[in-house]
Amino acid sequence: MSENSDGARGDATGDSPRPTPATGGPATKATADTPAAPDTRAATAGATADPPADPPAGPAAEADAQAVPKAPTGWDPKAWEAYQVRQQRAKSGAWSIAPVAWAEAARPARAAPVPTAVLLCAVAAGLAAALFLGDGLGPGLLLAVVPAIAAAYAAARAARRTARPWTVAWAIGCVALLAVPALRDAGWPSALALLAAVLLGALALHGSRTWPGVLLSPLGFVDAGVLGIRWAWSGLRSRGSGVDRDRWVPVAKAAVVAVVLLVLFGALFASADAAFADLLGGLTPDVSVGDGPLRLVLFLLGAVLALAAARAAAAPSRWDRIRVRPGKPRSRVEWALPLVVLDLLFAGFNTVQLAVLFGGYDKVLESTGLTHSQYARQGFWQLLWATLLTLAVIALALRWAPRSGAGDRRFVRVVLGTLCALTLVVVASALRRMDLYVEAYGLTRLRVSVAAMELWLGLVIVLIMAAGVFGARWLPRAVAGSAAAAVLAFGLLSPDGMVAERNVARFEQAGKIDLAYFQSLSADAVPALDRLPEPRRSCALRGINNELSKGGRLPWYAMSLGEYRARQILRERPVTASYEVCRDLGTFATRSIG
Repeated sequence: MSENSDGARGDATGDSPRPTPATGGPATKATADTPAAPDTRAATAGATADPPADPPAGPAAEADAQAVPKAPTGWDPKAWEAYQVRQQRAKSGAWSIAPVAWAEAARPARAAPVPTAVLLCAVAAGLAAALFLGDGLGPGLLLAVVPAIAAAYAAARAARRTARPWTVAWAIGCVALLAVPALRDAGWPSALALLAAVLLGALALHGSRTWPGVLLSPLGFVDAGVLGIRWAWSGLRSRGSGVDRDRWVPVAKAAVVAVVLLVLFGALFASADAAFADLLGGLTPDVSVGDGPLRLVLFLLGAVLALAAARAAAAPSRWDRIRVRPGKPRSRVEWALPLVVLDLLFAGFNTVQLAVLFGGYDKVLESTGLTHSQYARQGFWQLLWATLLTLAVIALALRWAPRSGAGDRRFVRVVLGTLCALTLVVVASALRRMDLYVEAYGLTRLRVSVAAMELWLGLVIVLIMAAGVFGARWLPRAVAGSAAAAVLAFGLLSPDGMVAERNVARFEQAGKIDLAYFQSLSADAVPALDRLPEPRRSCALRGINNELSKGGRLPWYAMSLGEYRARQILRERPVTASYEVCRDLGTFATRSIG
């Protein structure tokens, strides 16, 4: 049976039969299944790394059990057991930063010898990272990732692993998230996109579908990085012991001659034509001797990441084998009483919110002495924390919920479903308060970020409610996918552009604008700020223009689309207002961001 990358039953990432515990390393019974043992058969190129069969019963199994060494005098039995497991794992080549029981349960199978295509892709990934990432992110990030993707594909194909729909979806989402730095100049959406891309890449490689698998899959890159280096080193040593000089020497000679001819004639053509020289200088990376250490680090990082992706694609960690023990079920009264009281509290709060929403603002503000904006700001953060705590309460309630029969399951659905529905009203109230606050004071990065987070939390609550009706098997992957989709949408919508657009529209309607805040925005805000009348336009763009000038001219692979558009606008319509004019308009005033 060929391996599947989606963790289906019977494949390398799913709930395969329990393997035999390694001799000398007894199974650790913590929160995981029986530890996985390495494959005992010889691995060949292109062979399928199926999990081992169930342990045999009979005298042989009893003899193996008796052969396990006992803890020496002075050793704690559990500590000795952990030590034995570590020793066995060191011999088998596996390594992990996860707890012992979890690491044993998730340990990947032995991979077949590393294909030559994987080694070549790893070198290409290192070179691409060294050449394209030294000047910053941008389209160069995608160029640096392409060889790593090719390495993972080559390794999976050699291991005869087939892609499932979820795997394809995770891979496409990962590439889409890596495109955010190529489109947006702002660093904070790009950082979120990179973190989400790591999560989706891990899910694509390991095929995890449970909560432990989804949460721990990114740790697999650490394991796979160490194993990938050893994997590649073993492959190089095996190839070095029997190098076919008649085959590889002509190829090396031809590559050297091609590079020499390319450099020679490229230099001649560049000196003969200034336009060609300018084109060649813009397309090729500018590498200097002073950048050598940085380029070397980037080369090593790119090659290691490519090897890690390939090693995980060839033999992924089995994170779905980790089992978290359910909590002790409680009686209906003991479990439901706190939740019913919480439901009543939510219902009372939401009743007040609905009364205020339908015309009770004036009465509430008169009794509290607050303005609309103060009332909105006072409650938003508390409601955001209330939403987060509600999710924690739901998770703990499910852990200790009564589950003796169908009646208990219906009872749990009703109680928690009511809590989720009331929480959605809290989410709507929080978003309404933020809208009032933005109307009074304008939109900022912080406000758009927390509003987006509140929206995503509301979506998670909806997914939990759907899981209560249709089953929760798909919930971990749905939550992970919704988080990645929210980060992708957040980056593509350009939060800095949204902030500038909303504040420019507010100025056009009410004549209010905070020029000091725009000095900290990225180049993504330039198209919207360009609509302001002079001298406010020049004052709003002053800080962004100075930052772009300090950055100098960037190569095409390090410049985002947002920065390119901003430079083009500022080149056509430069900043003209003087320092004194901008100072009088409050451009350089200090302010607190909230």
